[in-house]
Amino acid sequence: MRTLTGKSRMAGILGWPVSHSRSPRLHGFWLARHGIDGAYVPLPVRPEDFERAVRGLVALGFAGANVTIPHKEAAFALCDEVSEVARRAGSVNTLVFREGRIHGTSTDGFGFLESVKEQAPGWRAADGPAVILGAGGAVRAVAAALLDAGCPRLTLVNRTPARAEAIARDLSGPVEVATTPPLDGAALLANGTSLGMTGEPPLEIDLSPLPPGAVVADMVYVPLETPLLAQARARGLRAVDGLGMLLHQARPGFEAWFGVVPQVDAELRDYVFQDLR
Repeated sequence: MRTLTGKSRMAGILGWPVSHSRSPRLHGFWLARHGIDGAYVPLPVRPEDFERAVRGLVALGFAGANVTIPHKEAAFALCDEVSEVARRAGSVNTLVFREGRIHGTSTDGFGFLESVKEQAPGWRAADGPAVILGAGGAVRAVAAALLDAGCPRLTLVNRTPARAEAIARDLSGPVEVATTPPLDGAALLANGTSLGMTGEPPLEIDLSPLPPGAVVADMVYVPLETPLLAQARARGLRAVDGLGMLLHQARPGFEAWFGVVPQVDAELRDYVFQDLR
């Protein structure tokens, strides 16, 4: 049992709602593993109260916070400084407070790349074209990360083409927008929509045009094995679940707030997965 002291370092996650977040469980695991005098807490904050809440955390001496829906764009606007990664992503999911200033970055793209590397050993962004379904904030971050890592061509597919076109305009690089996924020859297909999530319709897509060795990744992690991933495995393709992205995106924030580089391993994955069940 850990006991907080007057020197405890504090961090948390801002969202509305925030009760669904697994981040407190994830960071709590690392805090316990490393015997750190600190805590990571859920912080339910209404959109109209977001700026006051963040400035209150700074005044209270928090080390920083994660930001989730619907605050990522508001966090970007509030920061005194943002990383180049966050600038390209157009949003912030990780805040670090230093000497009264608010620093922001986006770790979603980092988390996605690290998850694919872990679950599909040998994969590189430069292996071939990538296709991403969706046009939300996480998609923007993942798209930027793929381009920065050397992806030769990226296609965004969304029900509302205008949203995908806006991302394509903001990202410098070989980015295209399509209404039908161009899977022939693609090295990576990533689902950034809510389709396949528990309570949502499945993602209807024919994976047969994908070449052998292609990677199919889902950002959804409830359920862990989505119909898309099941279809990919049935075809012998490499499948990457969304839990890895959740775990890896948390690493940079934990290091910044608590001064320890945490590891993503089987014990952590099982601990968080038990909560998903």
